[in-house]
Amino acid sequence: MKLAARVGQVTPSITLAIAAKAKAMKLEGIDVCSFSAGEPDFDTPAHIKAAAEKALADGKTKYGPAAGEPGLRQAIANKLQKENGLCYSAENVIVTNGGKHSLFNLMMALIDAGDEVIIPAPYWLSYPEMVKLVGGTPVIVATDTQAGCKITPDQLRQALTPRTKLLILNSPSNPTGMVYTPDEVRALAAVVVESGIWVVSDEIYEKLLYDGAQHLSIGAVSAAVFDRTIISNGFAKAYSMTGWRIGYLAGPVDLIKAASTVQGHSTSNVCTFAQYGAIAALESSQDCVEEMRRAFADRRQVMLDGINSIPGVSCPKPDGAFYLFPNIAKTGMKSLEFCDALLESQQVAVIPGVAFGADDHIRLSYATDMPTIEKGVERLAKFVHQFV
Repeated sequence: MKLAARVGQVTPSITLAIAAKAKAMKLEGIDVCSFSAGEPDFDTPAHIKAAAEKALADGKTKYGPAAGEPGLRQAIANKLQKENGLCYSAENVIVTNGGKHSLFNLMMALIDAGDEVIIPAPYWLSYPEMVKLVGGTPVIVATDTQAGCKITPDQLRQALTPRTKLLILNSPSNPTGMVYTPDEVRALAAVVVESGIWVVSDEIYEKLLYDGAQHLSIGAVSAAVFDRTIISNGFAKAYSMTGWRIGYLAGPVDLIKAASTVQGHSTSNVCTFAQYGAIAALESSQDCVEEMRRAFADRRQVMLDGINSIPGVSCPKPDGAFYLFPNIAKTGMKSLEFCDALLESQQVAVIPGVAFGADDHIRLSYATDMPTIEKGVERLAKFVHQFV
């Protein structure tokens, strides 16, 4: 069978492949310490599940509007106004099948063949692949670890060409956990305005912040940059709703209408009764989010201390999300070789940094229980000791 050429341009997800291999090993009875999946290990809060159950009982099981249930679109707009200082109404919001889908809809609606999309590296692995799938050109800008793996205003200016259409900004970051400070966001906003490009701010980890780190949504900097801003977010990380597949895109009405057209011919509406759970997530107490955040903060410290005690491995302290991104260059191995050998010999699953554009690094998720973290770091130290 001759497949479409676009499929051959896209790299399969390494994170999903390694997570699947680790799960298969566990099913065989092997004691695997998995730090691979970007998924909270907490159950979805009970009040969110109860709201979805009530919606089921009330018959909310039919097709709904492609752009999302009106009540959820309004709740999202209210959240963006109150928490992020973004003056959106319900018509500026589309509900999507997860945060990933919101970004894919954006690329379909905004990017033409040949358009360039600036992506700071390390990056979430799906960004460049989405750009490729719609015929765009990913422009990867390598960032300096000494600068916290953040793109600078000068780097952004240097990457601009007449073909530049969009900047992808991800803070807190997957895979590094870094967070742009408010001053850094303001400086990037100035470049966005002066160049006239668009910026999509992927804020899926915005509620998972540590050590006093602050999240400033770039669209809140000024009216001028608000007019060039698109927001991607969702419910998976903050509310442990990964399997619910509910995300959203917020931006200019014309863009949201275009994304709704794309969605109307691909997936149609998001699961109707699940959207009522999302409304409850936004409109009920946020204590459940804080409970998870505090647990992640404790786990982060234990894993970070353990990693940095291993000779030959170094890792900066992340300010957000639930990932560490240590450097393994001193082992003499590249990331894929390192991860394969670690899984086979020590039964520890981590993600190779090559998937994120940084082949001298690996990504570990601390969205797992403390005993697994302690045991897995001990095994990692034993593995590295062979090479350093």
